[in-house]
Amino acid sequence: MIVNFIGLCVTNLYKALKCIFQGKISLKNTVYQASVIGYDSLPIALTISMVAGAVLSLQISQQFTLTGADSYIGGLISLAITREMAPIFASLAIGARAGTAMAAEVGNMAVTEQIDALKVLKVDPIGYLLVPRLLAGVIMVPLVTIIAEFIGIIGGMFVANNTVALHPYMYIKSVWLYSNTYDIKSSLVKAAVFGVLIPLICVTHGLQTKGGAREVGISTTKAAIWTAVAIPVFDLLLSWMFFA
Repeated sequence: MIVNFIGLCVTNLYKALKCIFQGKISLKNTVYQASVIGYDSLPIALTISMVAGAVLSLQISQQFTLTGADSYIGGLISLAITREMAPIFASLAIGARAGTAMAAEVGNMAVTEQIDALKVLKVDPIGYLLVPRLLAGVIMVPLVTIIAEFIGIIGGMFVANNTVALHPYMYIKSVWLYSNTYDIKSSLVKAAVFGVLIPLICVTHGLQTKGGAREVGISTTKAAIWTAVAIPVFDLLLSWMFFA
């Protein structure tokens, strides 16, 4: 079952890449999907990132200040958010918000025979449904991640200032000293990979839906679970490549 689904995902990804390289791209659908994936998911992604930065700052600020290491607070929070927390949390938020909507929409099309109608009209379902979402995911998830990184670091700064009276200048100086472009680049690569995984998994589950409304709900649930598992697994692999 698992191997079969992974094979379907690989096959659909190959077909989607083939359509992209052949120039079979609907700009209108891509822009619309970008708004759904990026703009509609932005509030929840930024909220989660800010809370993550604030909680991390709350946990370490007092201990670091007691040991005289308060100059490292901003740098540690920046590294944690940039390398791991922002890409994962933003992608999970997008998967929960936009990914499940994709699975439900495509699944509903499958059970109401709209997919079969596309095939009768000689419209490739992969090119029509997956390609715009795939391109939108690759573009928008890294953009949301960059904003989430900034918001998470700012959230940590406010908490550090209010809990241990750490001056914002010292915090920002620490962020500047311990952050580098490699961390940002690695986070963007992670976000782009997650931007591929979310629509690929969710649309594939939607296309495999058969039956009625109950099966649409089951496919949506499976898409959410697969996305929530795939993102941390690929994050581990990518972190191993970048930092091991």
